[in-house]
Amino acid sequence: TFSLVFSLTTLALTAPQPQNTGRPISSGVCCTPNTSLEQDVCNVNGSTGRCVPSGSAGGGALICVTDANLTYDPNTLERGRPLCRKTIEAGV
Repeated sequence: TFSLVFSLTTLALTAPQPQNTGRPISSGVCCTPNTSLEQDVCNVNGSTGRCVPSGSAGGGALICVTDANLTYDPNTLERGRPLCRKTIEAGV
């Protein structure tokens, strides 16, 4: 029974979190200040994306970047989702 409980606990911790865990889904280039977190789902120009750090130009604010312009690291999870960054900032 221990192995079953351990397996279920591990599965629960690694399962993707529901979209934004109740936080609003931002719409537009800027993610919601003081509300959105890194990796939150957002919408920009009719496409889905993620809230990611804007880099030095934005003073560290989170911006919504479309999925097509993100680079994902499937080996690193952040808030239950693969870590992603703007492709240019990832060096790709």
